[in-house]
Amino acid sequence: MRLSAVLTGAVLALGLAGAAVAQDKTKVGFVFVGPVGDGGWTYEHNEGRKAVEAEFGDQVETVFVENVAEGPDSERVMTQMALDGADLIFTTSFGYMDPTINIAKKFPNVKFEHATGYKRADNVSTYSARFYEGRAIQGHIAGSMTESNIVGYIGSYPIPEVIRGINSAFIHAKKVNPDVQFKIVWAYTWFDPAKEADAAKVLIEQGADVILQHTDSTAPQAAAQEAGNVITFGQASDMAQYAPKPRVSSIIDNWAPYYIERVKAVIDGTWESKDTWAGINEGMVGIGEISDAVPAEVKEEALALKNKIASGEYHPFTGPLKKQDGSDWLAEGETADDATLLGMNFYVEGIEGAIPQ
Repeated sequence: MRLSAVLTGAVLALGLAGAAVAQDKTKVGFVFVGPVGDGGWTYEHNEGRKAVEAEFGDQVETVFVENVAEGPDSERVMTQMALDGADLIFTTSFGYMDPTINIAKKFPNVKFEHATGYKRADNVSTYSARFYEGRAIQGHIAGSMTESNIVGYIGSYPIPEVIRGINSAFIHAKKVNPDVQFKIVWAYTWFDPAKEADAAKVLIEQGADVILQHTDSTAPQAAAQEAGNVITFGQASDMAQYAPKPRVSSIIDNWAPYYIERVKAVIDGTWESKDTWAGINEGMVGIGEISDAVPAEVKEEALALKNKIASGEYHPFTGPLKKQDGSDWLAEGETADDATLLGMNFYVEGIEGAIPQ
């Protein structure tokens, strides 16, 4: 009887210890706007999730839901994650901003991190990357390499993040090629390969021999490859399967260090609400290898520009610059402040067409 009681007690103790270990795991949720196999935006966020698992091992459990529409459906997904015990939830698209704030109010003990937004709360942080730094480098290469002087740009939605990128690319294309024109097609989607391919084809038919994209699939790369003498840039991930041409370089979103840092803060009990906006210098924005399809001199100039941006020697929005309507914006040597960039709702001088409302 005594031995049985001892064994029972030991088993019970082991069971309680196992339960405690299970409870000690930090549960981290990710809400994704596209599929993890999109080859772009969501793919890189999911690589960050995997990096968290690799870093913390049995200390964490990660869960994710992909293809979550921006709007009410995202609130349902966030709610379910919180109810299922998530300690930290990353919501990885601009359109999740208000839903994140709404759900965070209902779950004050859950930490939330919203990508690319600007609304914070005691339990909601925001984070984004200075993609416009990478767009400056793309613009330099695009302006230098176009033969038709027409650069096509596939926009997702007319939000400040996308408008900033268009402006930055145009400014730097114009610096090396005063005759360059930008033609912009709004796809009104983050991820829709058919729409993205159609947009690329329309731009190519209009004479564009360079395609830039702020959408998430590789469809524009495939359309350019099929067209022949068109160059492209990988968006969000390297898209190196299309190198050395049409894809001649890329902007790579490296979320892993940030995700690891923020999960560690939750584990340590040091997490606080904050805003992070990092760029090339911090490693959140990477520039994919510039292929040999780019002339050596242009490649050298592009890398020099990257180094100047990273060191802080140069800011992509440095005056003199005017707005599209011809009004003065930045004086000689003046640089744009973050508040203006974060709310950017205008084109710079020289870009044709209106921003959709």
